[in-house]
This record gives sequence, structure tokens and C-alpha cells, in this order.
Amino acid sequence: MKKIIASALVASILILAGCKSGGGDPKTELMNFFDALGKKDFTAVKKYTTKESEGMISIVQMGMESMGDKSNGMINYQKENMEMGTAIIDGDKATVPVKDKNTGESTDFILKKESGDWKVAFDKSSLMQMAGKKMKEHGLGDMPPDIGDSIDSFTKEGMQEGKKMMDSANKILKEAEK
Repeated sequence: MKKIIASALVASILILAGCKSGGGDPKTELMNFFDALGKKDFTAVKKYTTKESEGMISIVQMGMESMGDKSNGMINYQKENMEMGTAIIDGDKATVPVKDKNTGESTDFILKKESGDWKVAFDKSSLMQMAGKKMKEHGLGDMPPDIGDSIDSFTKEGMQEGKKMMDSANKILKEAEK
């Protein structure tokens, strides 16, 4: 009898673990990403984004850190103004439409499965796809074909140069405020 109960318990645990192996809900992971970004908790932000997104997240982090308190307006995240649509899952890719209730503007965020978990795709390719869609929606045509080259210049080697440029820009802004 103990063997039957033990076997049933093990089977139940395996079934529950199997049900959970779907990697969670893309909408929940996207909301967690927004919450972490709104708090400027980049350790958490990186947990919710794909490995491929690390470079872009580092650029955002560096920009916000160099701006100091002025970066507070950079991310205008207010949960009550967001309306998430239904996640559309296609294999290891999900798209979650997020509508800004104030403007009516909607953006489709892309998530990808990584090690069995949903992660926000904040990499060059995904951001270009999102931007291209927004340009078409606003009648601006297609994304320029060489835009990828500009984005590629923000590699890890170029990030230090970018930081220097941002520091210089901040100095100029501070001087202008005096």
C-alpha cells in the first residue's frame, strides 16, 4: 500500500512539473519586465530578457545611469495606463500587444522561449521589427535598409565611446541650465 501511495505521489509531482514546464505566461513575464524596468532594477530586467538582449539592455542602463535623476522621465511606465492583449504563441515565439490607454497606441512586444522560459526579446532584430511595424502604421514606409549598421555600432566595444558621448552631452546640458 505504501508503494502505491509513493508511486501516486511521484506521478503527481511529475505531472505537475510537466504542466509547469511551459515557462509561464508571456504576459506575466512581460509585466515583470516592465515592473523591473520601471524600478530601474537592471539585474531583474536582465532576468526577464533574452541573452541576445543583453547589449541593448546595457545601453539603456548606461544611458539612464549617466542621466541621473533626469532619466526618470525616460521610462514613462504606469501600469494602470497599460492594457495587455491576448498573447499569440507560435512555437517558441510569442507576441503580446500592449495598448497605452491614454494615446490608444498599441505596440506588439516579442517574447522568445529560452531554456523553457518566456523572455522579452529586446535585441536589435526584435526592436527593428517593432519599429518597422510602427513606421508602417504611421505611413512612414519601410525601415531604411542600413539602419542595422547604425545599431551594430553599439557593440560592447562601442559602448564605452557611447558613454563618453553621453557624459559630454550631460555636461553641455548642465552648462545650459546655469
